[in-house]
This record gives sequence, C-alpha cells and structure tokens, in this order.
Amino acid sequence: MEERIIRTEYSEVMQKSYIDYAMSVIIARALPDVRDGLKPVQRRTLYDMHELGIKYDKPYRKCARIVGDTMGKYHPHGDSSIYDALVVMAQDFKKGMPLVDGHGNFGSIEGDGAAAMRYTEARLQKVTQEVFLNDLDKDVVDFMPNFDETEKEPTVLPVRVPNLLINGTEGIAVGMATNVPPHNFGEVMEAAKAYMKNPKITTEELLEIMPGPDFPTGGIVINKDELKDIYETGMGKIKIRGKVEVEDLKGGKQRLVITEIPYTMIGNNIAKFLNDTVNLIETKKTTDIVDISNQSSKEGIRIVLELKKGADVENLKNLLYKKTKLEDTFGVNILAVADGRPETLGLKKVLEYYVDFQYELAGRKYKTLLNRELDKKEIQEGLIKACDVIDLIIEILRGSKNVKDAKACLTRGETGNIKFRSKASEEDAKKLHFTERQTQAILEMRLQKLIGLEVEALIREHEETLKKIAFYMDVLENHKAMTKVLLKEMDGYKKEFDRPRRTSIENAEAAVYEEKKIEEAPVMFLMDRFGYAKTVDMATYERNREAADNENRYVIQVMNTGRLVIFTDTGKMHTIKVMDVPFGKFRDKGVPIDNYSNFDSAAERVVGVFALSDILEEKLLFATKTGMVKVVAGAEFDVAKKTIASTKLAEGDEVIGVLKLEKSEFVVLQSKAGYFLKLALSDIPEMKKTAVGNHGMKLGTKDELELAYVFNKETSPTITYKEKEMVLSSLKVAARNSKGTKK
Repeated sequence: MEERIIRTEYSEVMQKSYIDYAMSVIIARALPDVRDGLKPVQRRTLYDMHELGIKYDKPYRKCARIVGDTMGKYHPHGDSSIYDALVVMAQDFKKGMPLVDGHGNFGSIEGDGAAAMRYTEARLQKVTQEVFLNDLDKDVVDFMPNFDETEKEPTVLPVRVPNLLINGTEGIAVGMATNVPPHNFGEVMEAAKAYMKNPKITTEELLEIMPGPDFPTGGIVINKDELKDIYETGMGKIKIRGKVEVEDLKGGKQRLVITEIPYTMIGNNIAKFLNDTVNLIETKKTTDIVDISNQSSKEGIRIVLELKKGADVENLKNLLYKKTKLEDTFGVNILAVADGRPETLGLKKVLEYYVDFQYELAGRKYKTLLNRELDKKEIQEGLIKACDVIDLIIEILRGSKNVKDAKACLTRGETGNIKFRSKASEEDAKKLHFTERQTQAILEMRLQKLIGLEVEALIREHEETLKKIAFYMDVLENHKAMTKVLLKEMDGYKKEFDRPRRTSIENAEAAVYEEKKIEEAPVMFLMDRFGYAKTVDMATYERNREAADNENRYVIQVMNTGRLVIFTDTGKMHTIKVMDVPFGKFRDKGVPIDNYSNFDSAAERVVGVFALSDILEEKLLFATKTGMVKVVAGAEFDVAKKTIASTKLAEGDEVIGVLKLEKSEFVVLQSKAGYFLKLALSDIPEMKKTAVGNHGMKLGTKDELELAYVFNKETSPTITYKEKEMVLSSLKVAARNSKGTKK
C-alpha cells in the first residue's frame, strides 16, 4: 500500500488543478474561436442541426429534439446551456446576423424569456447553411472525437465571413472576459477585402470602411474619435445613446419619442429606464414630463414621454442621457481563442486571423476538389478509350472464365486464361493497360453508354473536367488566383446577406443638464407619530398652527433647499433633502419617510429630527437605554451619505433621545422605575460620533433609561409624572453615574 502513495506538495496540486480548470473554462466553454467566432456550445448546436438536416428550406424541428441530440452527442453540460445558446442565436435584437430561424416564443427585447424548449421550433438560417456549414464535406476542417469518442465533431466550422465581428460575443471565463460588439455585415466584408488586398492597411483606414459597431437596436455612438484607440488595442469604452425624436402636437405641446435604445438597455434595463424616469418626476428633477408610456411592439421600440406646454426639450433630453440608461457605456474587450490560447485582439489582428483561415479553407477545399476531378478524369479517359475498343473488350469478357481473369487482361494484358476468336484480337488485348479504377468503371459500364450521343456527352464531360483541373491547379499554385476567388465569394455573400446600417456614429458633446434654480423659501416640515411627513408653506402653517402643533410629533421650520437629519433608536442617522419631501396642502396625509429615505419603520424608531442648518453650530446630547450619555458637535453630521452611524452602541443598547443643547446647562435623566437624575452638562464630556459615551445614570437590574430633558437656569420646565406636576429645576445636581432620586 505504501508504494502506491504519491507524496507531493499540496500547493502544487492545487495550482495545477486550478490552471487545468481555468483553461477548460476558457477554451472549452466561455471564449469564442477567432476563426469562426463561435463558442463550443454554439458550434456544436449548429453542427448538430446540420447533421439532423434541419436546413433553412426544410420544416422546423422541436428545439427539445435539437437540444437532446446535441447534449447526447457533443455537449454533455446540461440542456439549459444548449437551449440558452440556441435562443440567443435566434434573437435578432441580440445578434447582428441571427444564425437560427426560430419559430415560437423566443423572448423579447424587454427581457421576457423564451418559452420552454418543448414548445419552440427552429431551423438553420440560409446564411448559416451557406456560409457556416457548406463545405464540411470537402475536408476543409479537422474533426476530433466527441466526449465519449463515439462521434466526430469539427474543431472549428468553415465560416466564410468574420463572424466574431459581425455577431459579436460576450462571455466570462476564469480571470478574463470577452465583450465584442456586433458590426454591419457589408462593412465588415469590405474591411476584410481591403485587408486581403493590402495587409499593411492601417486601423484608421479600416475604420473609414467599417466606421464602428452596428448594434441591432440602433442608437447613436457618440465618441467616434475614441474608436481608433479602441480598435487598435481591442479594449475601450463605447458610449451609446438612444435615438430621441420630437413630435409636435396640437396646442403647441410636444412629446419625446424614443425609437432606438442603447444595446446595453435590452432586457430588464428597459423597465429600469421607465422606473428611473418616473423617479425623476417624483423627485421633482423635472416637471416637464406629464405622462410616460411604453408602446413598444414586435415592430420596434416606441417609448413616449408626454410633455407640458413650454417644456425645455433639449434640457430634458440631456437630463435623460445623464440620469438614465438612455446613454450608456459598452465595454469593449475583443478577447478570443487564437492558436489555442486566449488573446486580446485589435481589428487588424482579427482580420489577419480571418484571412489566414480563409486561405487555409480554400487550399484544403480546392485540393479536395482537384483530387475528385483527377479521379473523374482517370475514369473518363478509361471509358473514352474503352469505347474505341469496345468490340475487343466484349470479346475479352466473353472469353474470360471469371472477373479476375478479365481484370488481369484489361490492366496488365494477361491473355493466358482467355479464349479469343483470333490471334489478332489476342495481340491487341496484350496491349491494353487500363488502371484499376478504369477497369472497374468499364466492368460497371452500362450498354446505353455506347450510344453515340452518350459518348459525345462523355467527351464533353471530360473536357469540362480538364478545365476544372486547370482552374483548381491555378488556384492552388497561384496566390493571386486564390485571392481573386476569395474576393469574388465575399462579394457574393455581401450581395445576398448585407443589410443597411442601424447605428449612427458621430462625435457628440457631453450631456449637460442645467437644473432649474429653485427660489429659496422657508417651509414647515410636519411629521406625525406614524412617520407620515409633508411640507407646507409658512402661510398655510400660520393659518393652521394650533392643529399642526397638536397633530404632528415634529414641526420644524426649514428652507426648501435644505436638508433634514433623522436620528433613530438603532444609532443611525438618515439625511433627507427637503425637496424630496412631498409639498402639499395642510390636510394632505403626507408620505411615509420610508419612501424617500433609507429609514425602515419596521426595524427602527425615530428619536430626533432636526434641520441640518439648525445643528451645525450647536451640540447634541445622545442618551441610550443603558444610561450612556455623550455630547457631539452638530457639524459632525454634515455628511454626503444618505445614512451613517450617528453613534456607537453596545450590544442590546438603543438610543432613547437626541437633544439639541442650544444654551442648556442641565440634563435630567428619567428611568422607567421612576428615578430622576439631574446632571450639569459641563460634566458630560464632548466626544466624536463614533464613541460609545460615558455612564450617565446608574440603573437597577431591570431598570432602563426612558426620557431625557435639557434646560438652563432661566427656563423651568414642568412635567407631569404619576398625575403630579414636577418642576425639573427643583432637582439637585448630582454626580454622573449616580442613581438619582426616586419619585
């Protein structure tokens, strides 16, 4: 047993295992091959459909059949990955050139998923059949065993166009990712032709032919000048905007209609755009939008924004570009498997690999075709020669005892075992030297081939074969001739499968949104004990002062451009812009503060609300349930974040009050058990908001701090405790961390 144990370093084993796993993901799953632009799952699915005969001119077949066959023969990684790949290849809003013709529900641009594979059907597109799979029978690519070595699959498909650029791709591997935008079919073909004619062509010259990406969703690329660097390096960021049209309505009104969206918006981001736009309206970032509706259909995108009369259209467009997904970034990373390893490629490098692959395909194709024609030539020459001596051949066949003797005579002139009618015939037979193939063809020849017209057709066929042989040899031996053939084929593909460009490419100025200046004015913030809040103007408050003070827990004067800070029992502080608080009539119910802040009424309780401007120059007293107290400068709470920790709490502790000190000199702490402790504020040290604080009141075993009051010598607050009035100033000042007086 001991001799079977392999001792090794654990770290080395882990490193090797991880590298093997990473390379498997990179090569066999996540990244496309630069030659055909396909990931393994896509390549296997298309090849399986080809093998099943599901061609563009044949009936559709159930996707479940395709998925099952692909999984069983070539891709044993689960049906979902295969079906997902099949669906994406059929979606015209994701692919520049769909490779699969889907029948049924294959999802929508708005993020709806495809129906289950048992309900959908598919077949190959014409372009896939003719451009991706057409020459598989001509030994143009290598085949390898499948996962269980029961089938053969192509290592790469003989794709005749730069599919990596035309359809683009996306994928996440281990430690790397690829993201290639789709491009226009005709432009890519012209760029490839230009590179084939002049390999020294620059990226800048190529971009004059192929100016940039062409997304199936249209849109506008707005950083044209940056594209050169992106296509030089294979990495960069493309900025895309949706296309917005302005429609004039009756009465001088207008509406914005979004007819094209950024490629990155497809799916759930359309709903996010609508939500973001609604949020702009609710937060009063814009008051120009009256209504918003999504009227998109299979015919295309149509999102309508109804505007009020006199709306600043250009400013609103810039706001949408700046604050929503209507302007977005596409991160380009042209990463593909080249020569068996992942490589980041610039435009020229992609075209170089494509062109080299085309020459390789053409070389193998025409070599195969040449060999086929040479075989035909051999047989044709044998048959033509046989027609001239057909009487002799018939005599040989009639005089032969078996096929073996007949073949020996026809190929080597052996006449010993054959009976001839005359010596002259025997002498003529000895001169025969047909090849094995010719002999077999002669033996299988039908008598109808001896008809004069058939012989003439055979001669014409032979002449055609000789022409083909000359052509194939010229293509194989002459680089210019092969280039000419390839260029002609590329022109044919462009003529048949080209489509108009959808995405505009230009240089556009950055979206600049000018916020409308709001006239600064004081308002009253009103919040009831349930957390419903609103703001009203000062005149409304003055008319309803008594009712406002009685019905609301917090009544605070604040500027409409200012901020409010809300302290909670969990030690958090939430900041709210006054503009976010609904402004309305006095009898309006208001809106819960949960709706426009991070406050969660289910998990925390409000213990203090202040206008930020009122506490910046002041100090705040924090008191907790366990009797901890501290003083904090209000300026510490002037922060940009919406939510921060306003104090540090021990486990199980909570804040019971945050009080503004102003000119206060004393604090009275009240416990649930009825103990009152009066402290001089000068005895409570000032600390940072991150501090826990000091012991303020010594509490009994089950007692806890309930309330805190602050005041000075001039003020004499009176409270009601156990139905008796109590003047707080009458209490004697005690030492910090003492028990206090029982009442």
